[in-house]
Amino acid sequence: MRTDDKLDQREGHPPDRARPRMTPTRLWLFWGTLAVYLVIVAGVLASTWLVTFDWQVMFFRPYKQWPSIHAFLDYFVVLGQRGPTAVAVAAWLGWRCWRQRNLHPLLVLGASLLLLNMTVGAAKLGMGRLGPHYATAVGSNEMWLGGDIFPSGHTANAVVTWGVLAYLATTSLRRRTLSVIAALGALGVGMTTVYLGTHWVSDVLLGWAAGLLVLLALPWIEPGIIWVEDRLMGIILRLWLRLRPDSLRGPLPAAAPAGLSPQRVTPEGEVVRHDTVPTGPTARSGATRAPDGRPHHPARPHISRAERAPVTPAGSRRPPHADRLPRTPPLSPVTGRGPGG
Repeated sequence: MRTDDKLDQREGHPPDRARPRMTPTRLWLFWGTLAVYLVIVAGVLASTWLVTFDWQVMFFRPYKQWPSIHAFLDYFVVLGQRGPTAVAVAAWLGWRCWRQRNLHPLLVLGASLLLLNMTVGAAKLGMGRLGPHYATAVGSNEMWLGGDIFPSGHTANAVVTWGVLAYLATTSLRRRTLSVIAALGALGVGMTTVYLGTHWVSDVLLGWAAGLLVLLALPWIEPGIIWVEDRLMGIILRLWLRLRPDSLRGPLPAAAPAGLSPQRVTPEGEVVRHDTVPTGPTARSGATRAPDGRPHHPARPHISRAERAPVTPAGSRRPPHADRLPRTPPLSPVTGRGPGG
C-alpha cells in the first residue's frame, strides 16, 4: 500500500483509485486527434482552402460586426490565459491535496502544463506564423516569419487546464459533466480569440487538437507522476514523524488488575486473559472466565487406561491390585472376634 493511501485511511478518506487509464477507446482518440493535428498543419503549410477561410474570417472582422459584446469577451478570454487559470485551478487542487493527504492532483496539473508548454511552445517557435493583425501578404499562410500564434496557446491552455479537473474526477458522472463544461469553455475561448482578431481559425483548430493530445497522453506519464509522488510523500512523512513522533501511534492497551497475571496459556495453546476475579460456581470449580464472560474450565490431566482403577460389577472402585491383598475374615456378631479368636 502506498504512503498516501495509509494516510488517507488514518484520516478517514478513501484512497483515490478512480484514475483514468489508457483504454483502447482513449488510444483510438489519441491517434485520431494526432491525425487531425497533422492534417491541419499540412493544410496551412500547403496554403489550401483552410488558409483562404482564415483570410475570409479576418476580412469579416467579427469584432466590428458585434461590438456590444466586445467588453465582455475581453474578460472572458482570460479563462484561457495561462497565469490566472493555473493559479485558480492550483488553488482548488491544493485543497484537494490537503483533504486527500496526497500530492497527486497538483502533480498531474504540473505535468500537464509542462507537457503543454513543451509541445505547443515548440510548435509555435518552429513554425513562426504571424497573426491576423501582423499579416504581410493577402492570401499567404504567414509561416516562418518570426510569429508565435500557431497553434493558439489560449485555446490549448483552456483545454488542458480545465480538462485536468475532469481527468481527476473520482466518478464517471463527474468526469462526464466536467468534460462537457471544459469543452464548452475551451470552445468559447477559441472563438473569442477569432472574434478579437488575435488568431486565425486554423490556429484555434490546432490549439484544440494540441490540448486534447496532452490530456489523452496523461495516462502514459502516470507512472512517472506516481514515482515522484511516492518520493515526495516519503520525504514529507519522514519530516512529519521527526516533528511529531507520536502522531502515528495507536492507543496504549489497558493495564491488567493488580495481583493478576495479564494472561494465561492453557495446555491446548489457548490464551485466556484474567480481566475479572472469578467468583461463584466457577471459582469453586477452578474455572476462570474468558473476556467474553463464558467460564473457561482448565483441562483435566490425562490418565492412561493402565492407571485407571478397576470397576466392580456394583460400580464401586477398588484400589489397584486389590486381589493380591490378604483378606480379613469377618468378625463374629456375638463375640466380636474373628474365627481364630
